[in-house]
Amino acid sequence: MSLVFRNEIDITVWLAGATIADVAIRSRSRPPLTRLFAGKPAASLVPVLPRLFSLCSVAHQVAYLTAIETASGQEMTPAAAHRRVTAVVAERLTELLRGLFVGGIAFDGGSAGAVRAMMQASAVLGVASEGVPEASRREAVAQIKAALAALGILGEGPALAPGSALAVYVARCESKALSPPAVEPSFLTAADDLDIVTRLLAEGPAYSDAPELCGRIPETGVWARRAQREPVPSAASPAARLEARIAEVARLCAWLDHGEANLDDGVVASYRLGAGKAAAAVECARGRLYHAVALDEADRIESFEFLAPTEWNFHARGPLVRSLKGAMLAAGRRGQDAVRALVGSFDPCVGFNLNFREAGHA
Repeated sequence: MSLVFRNEIDITVWLAGATIADVAIRSRSRPPLTRLFAGKPAASLVPVLPRLFSLCSVAHQVAYLTAIETASGQEMTPAAAHRRVTAVVAERLTELLRGLFVGGIAFDGGSAGAVRAMMQASAVLGVASEGVPEASRREAVAQIKAALAALGILGEGPALAPGSALAVYVARCESKALSPPAVEPSFLTAADDLDIVTRLLAEGPAYSDAPELCGRIPETGVWARRAQREPVPSAASPAARLEARIAEVARLCAWLDHGEANLDDGVVASYRLGAGKAAAAVECARGRLYHAVALDEADRIESFEFLAPTEWNFHARGPLVRSLKGAMLAAGRRGQDAVRALVGSFDPCVGFNLNFREAGHA
């Protein structure tokens, strides 16, 4: 059985002069989980998950384990819950940094070495669900903090070291090559979880392929998490979104250093939906991820559905489309690069193919 699925998204931007007239999105393929795994013991899927979900694989594993444990009536200990949250936070930090520094920012050899050191240290924390010795955890966190300082991220706030590769990149993103339209913001929060997982389990792919909340398609991810803590502008530029990502990187690093404060974004949540039925929500780098399962009396899979953040952000009528449609952009490469930066700011993990076409031409 092949478990390889297409993760890239095809995006076509239709131009009418200097205005984006329309945006068309062809989404990635999604695995038919219930058809693939119905009748199999729930525990037998755990080794398969990293191959099935190459993006945010730790978050997927935590979501699945939490869902099947809740469905079978198992209680998670506080220590186990903390290990899972730590693993998700470490992966989120890693993916946010990968999105910042891999492809897009030019940096010197010293910065490249800092990125490698950061990724290696985060990999140590990423297995925290299985337990990491305290000394190893402290050493990994110290390495991350040193790497962040070398990359220009200072302290727990969004301040950047002047002249660092990251500071230069943010300044470049401040260009006026793209003027997004002002749109009424709509953000996904943990308060939406129960409505979503109930429909996900009941409707399956019909819902997960094109999710909505009473006609609303909210944004999820870094910008949505920032909106829970402070007011955000109705027209979010690539630079503003980049600064939000940098601020979250600093915040996550500070949490990993201390590990006690509440992140206030519902990192891992579980919901029992009936006998043998449950769901879990995990706040990963891309946004809020959902797994929903139904098990029989022998803890075999009857139904298994998932809903990734991508299906919200890259919905055909979703937040990316709303942020681009009607936008004004500079001619030529500058404008196209600005659109590419905005698209990339919605998701640090998913690859995309971006094509520009003149409206009225095939």
